[in-house]
Amino acid sequence: MADSIFRLWFKRFLCSLCICSNVFFRTKVNVAAIDDGSSTLCDVNVSSFLPAPYSNMSTLICSPVWNSFVLRYFQSDDSVTIVLSGTYTTGWVGLGFSKDGVMVGSSAIVGWVENSGRGSIKQFLLQGYSPAEVVVNKGELQFTEVPPVVVYHKGAIYVAFQLKFALRLTRQQIILAKSDITPIQNRLPIHNDKRSITVEFSSGTVTHASANFEKLKRNHGILNVIGWGILLPCGAIVARYFKRLDPQWYYLHTSIQFVGFVIGLLGFAAGRYLYNKTHANFQVHRGIGIFVVLLSMLQVTAFFLRPEKQSKIRKYWNWYHHWVGRFALFFGAVNILLGVQFGGAGTVWKIGYGFLIAILLVTVIALEIFFRLKGSQKGDEAPVFQMNPIG
Repeated sequence: MADSIFRLWFKRFLCSLCICSNVFFRTKVNVAAIDDGSSTLCDVNVSSFLPAPYSNMSTLICSPVWNSFVLRYFQSDDSVTIVLSGTYTTGWVGLGFSKDGVMVGSSAIVGWVENSGRGSIKQFLLQGYSPAEVVVNKGELQFTEVPPVVVYHKGAIYVAFQLKFALRLTRQQIILAKSDITPIQNRLPIHNDKRSITVEFSSGTVTHASANFEKLKRNHGILNVIGWGILLPCGAIVARYFKRLDPQWYYLHTSIQFVGFVIGLLGFAAGRYLYNKTHANFQVHRGIGIFVVLLSMLQVTAFFLRPEKQSKIRKYWNWYHHWVGRFALFFGAVNILLGVQFGGAGTVWKIGYGFLIAILLVTVIALEIFFRLKGSQKGDEAPVFQMNPIG
């Protein structure tokens, strides 16, 4: 009787989940054209201090992009002319060409003013987040024969360069960054601020994702860590080591797994929306995520199709249920690691999730040793990692 009531409650909750998920998937995140009221910054007459072709104001399209920063650009048949300018005291400013909207893997043009007053401009290949992984004079961008220049004029820095491209650019994701620390011996200090924008070279417009995108990306990671990385493993631990508390273990295990599944599904929905808007090139991460969700849905289906204990096919159901759960947990953990790496979450996330995995492993090892020493379970027992084992 109690089991039937629990299943009825579970079905009703799933219906509510479907409605909430539909609303979530339809939720829109604004993507607005950049217009911060700083259009007067484009009125500066650069022809008085920049050499040609950077001084040709009649051809350069000018757009305020970020705080006091202004982007001037013009595209011809085989080249793109860019002038990035902004308020400057010390440090460096840079503009990176990104394939997927993230920093790692991008090639960036960075300019700064030396203590001697001489301007410097270099290309860097952004292989990682530490200064050692930012390689000078490497990258996929190719300068034309027009020399790049850096000019300091009336409290502002102007980083001007011209790049060659085999094909005309249409939609290009750009990463802007700056630091207050001046590079020494071409070693680039870590930036203290950055902004991602999208330049539509074909239409001459600049847009950027609202702050909601960064928040959504962070929530995508948090939800998946809580769902796939904490709750589902904890539910499996309950089923493996606390069956002596019958039937409480069953309801606790099922409840934990269900809540973990819902939270993980919301995290998946956030990732799906981010992919549809940014088209980030993380095919492995995306593919594993879809695979894990499908496995989890099989687990939910198995919950409703569970045969009675006396049924001859119960052992085959147990085998299926245990192995699907193990695969779901394993690939879920792997995909969280990939997401932390691909999403540029930084050292704090890496250390935090590594610490979480260590705690779970130590807990499982300790409980398994105690379990085997005590010999509380014999015969056909469930594997260590499972999704929804039913005794």
